[in-house]
Parts: sequence; structure tokens; C-alpha cells
Amino acid sequence: MSAFSTEYAFTLPLGYLDAEGTLHRDGVMRLATAADEILPMKDPRVRALPTYLIVILLARVVVRLGSLTEVNPAVVEGLFSQDLTYLQELYNRLNGLTSPLVAVSCPHCEAGFEMEAPLPGESAATPWTGSTRRSPDSDVTSTGPTPS
Repeated sequence: MSAFSTEYAFTLPLGYLDAEGTLHRDGVMRLATAADEILPMKDPRVRALPTYLIVILLARVVVRLGSLTEVNPAVVEGLFSQDLTYLQELYNRLNGLTSPLVAVSCPHCEAGFEMEAPLPGESAATPWTGSTRRSPDSDVTSTGPTPS
């Protein structure tokens, strides 16, 4: 039986530069809980500026960053944009909010590359159009497939 991991190590592309000039790049992020997703919605900073949510979320789930004793919203605010984007993408991947990358190879040239696997329940054959309404010119009296 395999062990269930809830914490994942990462290395920031650039790193957090603290007030003393120390660069912190290696860290650990834990999986988010329901409380991590819900409680920040009560924070007045998030209510005033919804995009601030990611700052609060990351401050809750990044459990270690270099030798810092605490990762709080001020630390997350001080990250370089590239590092913030990296942590957002890591958060989304770890918590199943984005499609996982899978290694594949071209059947013709056998070149290897990575591509996104669809999330369960998703299908490229039936893309979401944002509407459940039929088009005005659709056959509303159809009783099944059209014979060929």
C-alpha cells in the first residue's frame, strides 16, 4: 500500500528576498483543505479585492520557505511575479484544479513531449459553450439521430 502524501517540496524560479538580503527558494506546500478555500472569503482584504484570495490561500498552504519561521500574506506579497505564478500553478496542480501533464510520444516520429490529460468528466468531443439553450435554427422536433 502506498503512502498518501499531503506535502510537496518545490523550488521557486527566482526566490523570495527577505529584508536581510537572504534568498529563500526551497519550500513545501501542503494540500488545501476545505477550510483553506472557505475561510479566506471572510477576510476583509479578499472582500475588498477578490484577486487577493490567492495571497491568503498561499500563505495558508505554503508551510515552509527557506529558513523563514512563518509564511504570511506579507511574504507572499513580496514574491516576484514569476514566483507567484509558479506557486499558483503548483497549487492548482496539487489540488486537482488543472489537468495533469502526461508524457506521450508521436506515433509517427516517436518524439516525446508532455500534454494535458483531460480531467475526469471532460471531453474534447463535447466542449462547453457556456449555454444550455438550443440554437434558433435547431430542429426542436427531433426524436433521435438523423438516418444516414
